[in-house]
Amino acid sequence: MSASTVWLAAVLPAAPLVAGLLGLLLPPASHGDRAPARKLAVGLGVTGAAVALLAALALLVRVDGPVEAATTWVEVGGLRVTLGLRLDGVAVLVATAVTVVALAVQVYSTGYLRRGPHDDVDVDHRYPPYAAQLSLFTAAMLTVVVSGDLIMLLVGWEVMGICSYLLIAHDRRLPEAPGAAVKAFLVTRVGDVGFLLGIALLGVGAGSFRIADVLAHDYGTGTLTAACLLLLTGVAGKSAQFPLHTWLPDAMAGPTPVSALIHAATMVAAGVYAVARLFPLFERAPAALAVLGVMAAVTMLLGAFAATAQDDLKRVLAWSTVSQIGYMTGALAVGAPAAALFHLLTHAAFKALLFLAAGAVIHAVGTTLMSRMGGLRAAMPVTFWCMLVGLGALAGVPPLSGFWSKDGVLAAAEAAALDDAGPTAPWVGWLVWLAGLLGVAVTAWYATRLLLRVFFGATRTPLLRPHDPPASLRWPVLLLAVPAALLGLAAFAPWFADRLRVPGDASGEAVELVHLAPNLILPFLLLVAGAGGAWAGWRQDPTADPARFLGPLRPVFARAFRLDDVQHALVVRPTGALARAVRAGDELGVDGLVEGTGRAAVEAGGGLAALHRAALPRAAAGVLAGALLIGLAVALIGVTS
Repeated sequence: MSASTVWLAAVLPAAPLVAGLLGLLLPPASHGDRAPARKLAVGLGVTGAAVALLAALALLVRVDGPVEAATTWVEVGGLRVTLGLRLDGVAVLVATAVTVVALAVQVYSTGYLRRGPHDDVDVDHRYPPYAAQLSLFTAAMLTVVVSGDLIMLLVGWEVMGICSYLLIAHDRRLPEAPGAAVKAFLVTRVGDVGFLLGIALLGVGAGSFRIADVLAHDYGTGTLTAACLLLLTGVAGKSAQFPLHTWLPDAMAGPTPVSALIHAATMVAAGVYAVARLFPLFERAPAALAVLGVMAAVTMLLGAFAATAQDDLKRVLAWSTVSQIGYMTGALAVGAPAAALFHLLTHAAFKALLFLAAGAVIHAVGTTLMSRMGGLRAAMPVTFWCMLVGLGALAGVPPLSGFWSKDGVLAAAEAAALDDAGPTAPWVGWLVWLAGLLGVAVTAWYATRLLLRVFFGATRTPLLRPHDPPASLRWPVLLLAVPAALLGLAAFAPWFADRLRVPGDASGEAVELVHLAPNLILPFLLLVAGAGGAWAGWRQDPTADPARFLGPLRPVFARAFRLDDVQHALVVRPTGALARAVRAGDELGVDGLVEGTGRAAVEAGGGLAALHRAALPRAAAGVLAGALLIGLAVALIGVTS
């Protein structure tokens, strides 16, 4: 790797990292001096993201094949940890997507988080740490992207968890924010324990945590399968896949720009990227791919059905993310990492667009509930058209970006189902393919419902005067609409497909991202059926929610099959009971023994003190009596004499 390439690769995470650290060091602003601190925080956040984006674009031109630079950091007992960078076409494409979204979010936040009818007077005071945490979040994800060592990757992985906790809990005025932050932190930590053990198993086996060494090492089947399954627990937590998906919808308590960053460019994308990065290992562990396939099929349908019955605009998009990440993990499970990464990139564009457009709606009307919206199309035409592009890409409407990437996933699953010699069993391909097809119809249904409920019909409640957002909110949305609409066409460019090839992938040299008819016919018909069903239900009564046709399934879908309640009953309550039992044992056992010993000593001392207190009067009385007797005796002797 040339010196200039190494420098550019180092700038990727370093620029937002420096911006974040400087932002955290800003002195607390007094009540009369908040504007300068906010301006400085804005400058640091935007500059850090912009510099990282320029570095990513420069690397996109320079790097096509795998290049690496590493130096030994620690070596103990033959186990080596390196400090280095590993770049390839996949890394620079993902880094570009991360930095584009991060810059859009930083700029958008300058207008979204400001004092106004929906903000408290303390927002200027809270903005500097908020912008700094966004920068650190970006730096952590970029560390994961460019890391050449699993320990370095783990550092970025864990810093993202800390940043998500801080950003979800940013607005302390919301009573649900602290609980949502704690839930996100704890649920993802459960998965991270397995992720850490998987990394340890791979590193100890290879004698090095350097990714190139790990990929080249010949592990035993049992060891490799165990390591891959442990890694998948971390993927399930970070990428909100079943059964560790429950934190993501609650994370909507955070500011909407934070939601865009988490859902589009960081956190949930990290798990997919980690599996793609280590995919040659998973290819040699078909049992782990089978588990991943089941997890993906369940997740894509669970998230899609849950999205159909939500009233909160952001929660619809959150459950949509759960489902769409399921498509990515499904592509990985059937041995198509390029299709998974292609959908990751298009999803980053259209999901960031959707969240920022949703933020514009929320900023204008002061609520996240779709039941209190309606009729916003005329008042917010720019937001409407951008949201239409995003929802179309999400549903897979041709020729928008999601159409091409989702087709790539379905075609890869169908090919795996018909291939007995693939890296995974044919039944995994069938499972992912069928779940993906059903998910197409359900996604089209809830996307159409969202569009109709927010922008069409009559306004259902008196709102503030709705309007398109100011420039700081509008331009990021407009710019993201371009890749959301057109990025899918990059699949026709050979250089793009070449850069999506995962180094070491044994599934074949050619990466085919475009699959033309008849592969497109069935998904398109399902798309039309889903969208048409939602539209028909709305046309019957434009004032009513099309979700009413779900009947008794509506509360089941709204509570996401009550899996959160199951998790609470099976994990949270027993853990709480165990904690209370440990506390009682500590208080009655350890504390009781220690405090009882002290009390016994105090009581023994008191008893001795009482004895002494009782003995002193008796001794004094004896002395007095003796003196009297002696005196009496002396007197008698004197008289007789």
